[in-house]
Amino acid sequence: MPDAPDTLLEATQAYGAKVFKLRMPFVGELRKYSLDKFKHDLIAGATLTLVSIPQAIGFALILGLPPGPVITSVVIGGFIGSLFFTSRYHVFGPTSSISLITAATITTVIAANPGLELSAIQLAVLMAFMIGVIQFLAGLFQFGEVTRFISLAVVVAYGTGIGLLLMSSQLHHLFGLPSARGGTFGANIWGVVKGIAQGHASWIPLVIGLATWLVFEILSRLKPKWPEALFGLVIMGFAGWICSRAMGTVPFALISGEGALAAQLPAFAGLHISAAEVSVMPSLFGTCVAIAILGMLEATSITKNLAAKSGQSVEPRQELAGMGAANIACALFSGVPGSSSFARSATNYQSGAATQLASMFSSVIVIVIVLFITPAFGYIPVAALAAHLIRVGLKMINPSQIRIAFRSTRADAIVFALTLLSCLFLQLDTAIYIGIGVSLALFLRKASAPSLVEYTFTEEGALTQLEEGEKRRNDAISIVHVEGELFFGAADLFQEQVRLMAADSNIRVVILRMKNARHLDATSVMSLLQLHEYLQKTHRHLIVSGINPDVEDVLVSSGAIKEIGRENVFPAEANLTASTKKALLRASHLLQTDSPDLRLFYDKRREQLKAASTPGNPANGPSPTSDYSI
Repeated sequence: MPDAPDTLLEATQAYGAKVFKLRMPFVGELRKYSLDKFKHDLIAGATLTLVSIPQAIGFALILGLPPGPVITSVVIGGFIGSLFFTSRYHVFGPTSSISLITAATITTVIAANPGLELSAIQLAVLMAFMIGVIQFLAGLFQFGEVTRFISLAVVVAYGTGIGLLLMSSQLHHLFGLPSARGGTFGANIWGVVKGIAQGHASWIPLVIGLATWLVFEILSRLKPKWPEALFGLVIMGFAGWICSRAMGTVPFALISGEGALAAQLPAFAGLHISAAEVSVMPSLFGTCVAIAILGMLEATSITKNLAAKSGQSVEPRQELAGMGAANIACALFSGVPGSSSFARSATNYQSGAATQLASMFSSVIVIVIVLFITPAFGYIPVAALAAHLIRVGLKMINPSQIRIAFRSTRADAIVFALTLLSCLFLQLDTAIYIGIGVSLALFLRKASAPSLVEYTFTEEGALTQLEEGEKRRNDAISIVHVEGELFFGAADLFQEQVRLMAADSNIRVVILRMKNARHLDATSVMSLLQLHEYLQKTHRHLIVSGINPDVEDVLVSSGAIKEIGRENVFPAEANLTASTKKALLRASHLLQTDSPDLRLFYDKRREQLKAASTPGNPANGPSPTSDYSI
C-alpha cells in the first residue's frame, strides 16, 4: 500500500494536470494549413471587419467614450481570444449588452463617488481586467459548467431586455436631447417624453434617423448579402460630409463631436492599479461577476449553436478561458470589456471561415482601415448611428423564442416576466441575478415535491396503489411509496407528508418503500431520523424497504441505519416487491411482539401446503418472496 503523502501527491498532480490543461488550438490548425484555407480565412476576416467597425463606433456611443478604446477591444481582444478558442467561428469583442452594463456601472460609480480621481476610461479598463480574471479562472477550473443551470427563459428574457434597453437608450439621439440619468428603460423613455413635452426636441435628427432606416431597408432588400450597416453608414457619412462642406456648421451632431477615431496602433499600457482603483473594486465586483456570467452564457449559446451547424466539437472551458485572456489583454492595452459577439461570430461562420485565423486577420485589417480611413467616420451623423443601434436592438428580440419561453410552463412564464421587468427597471447586473435566482427557486420548488402514495397488496400478492376512500388490508400497517428527489429542499415536505399519513391512530407500522427515492443528503437523513423518533415516541415502528445502493451508502455512512436498526432496512432486489414483502414479515413480527395474541399475517402458501400435505409428503417452507395475505 503506498504511503499517504505519495498518494496525496499523485492525486494532486493528476488534478493539476486535468485542471490546468489549457492549450492553443490554432497551433494544430497551422500544421494542416493550406492556401485554400488561407483564402477562406482572409475573405471571412475582411467581411468580419466590415461589420466590426460600425459596431465598434456604435458601442463607443453607448459607452460615452471615444472610439479608440473600443477599437482596441476589437483588435486586441479579437486576436488574443482566437488563440484559445476551439471554435473556428467564435469572435470576441465589445457587445451591446456588455457596453450597456459597463456604461451604467461607470455612471453609477462616478455619481456615488464625487471626489473619485478616476476617469470613465480608467474604470472601464479596470472592469475589463476584473472580468478577465474571473472568466479566466472560471475556465481554468471548469466553473463554466454553472451555465447549464440557467434556464432558457432567463437567457431569452435577458436578451429581450437588452434589446429594448438598447433601443430606448438611443431615442434621445434621435430627438437631439441630452441623455437621461439612471440609464434604465423607464428613465430613458421618460427623459424623451419630458424633453418633447418641454419643446427641447429637434426634428432634424429624427429625419436623419428615419432616412438611415430607409437606406438600411432598401439595401437589405436589394442586396441582402451586403453588410447593410457598413454601406448604410457610409452613405449617411457621405451625406454628412456634403452638408459640412456646404454649410460649414451642420445643425445636427456628428460622430467627430463624440470623440475622434484615433489613427494609431493600439499601444501596450500595462496595468497600474492605484489606491483609488482598489477603493472602487468592491463596488465593481458584483457587476463584474454578473458580466462574467453573462459572457459564459453568450459564449455557450454561440459556440453550441455554431457547432451544431458546422459539426465541429468545442471545449467550453477553452472558450471561457479565451474570453478571460482577451479581457485581460484589453485591459493591458487600455481597451474596454468585451464578450462573445453574436453578430460577428455568425458573420464569421457565414463568410466561410476555415480556422481561428480568420478573426486574427480581421484584427489586422481593422488596424489598416483605422490607420488610413479614420477621418471618414467622423462625418457620420449621431442620429444615423442611433438608428443603426436601434436596429441592432430590434434584432436581439426573437419572437419565436419569447413565445416558447412564455408559453411552455407557468414557471418559465414567471421567470421570463420577472427577468424582463428587472432588465427594464433595475440595473442589468441585478436583473441577471434575479432571473437566475427565481429560475433556480422555482426549479427547486418543483424538484422538492416528492410523490408519496399509499400502497397495499392484493389477494394475488401484487402491490397496488390504495385508492382514496379504500380501506387498508390491515389498519395497523401503512405502506408508503416514496418517489422523487429527497435532497434538502424536499426533506421537510417529505417528513410532514409521512406524518400526516401516520396521523391515523390505528397505524402501528409505517413501511417506506423507497426504491424510487433519490439523492438523499444530510437534511433528508435528519428528517428520516426525526420521523423515526416521532414514531418511536408514539410506540410505533418505521421500516424502510427497497433502497438502492446509493441511498444505502448514505444511510450507512451517516449512521442512520444503526438508529433505525439494520433489521428494519431492506435493500432493493431483482424482484420488485421482494423487499416490501420482507418488510411486511418484519412488520408482522413487530406487531405480534407488541401484542402476542394478535396475528396479522398468515402465509397463504404454507397454509395451502399444510392442508394438502400428507405424512409421506411433508410441505416445504415458503421462500422469502412468497405471497402474503394481510
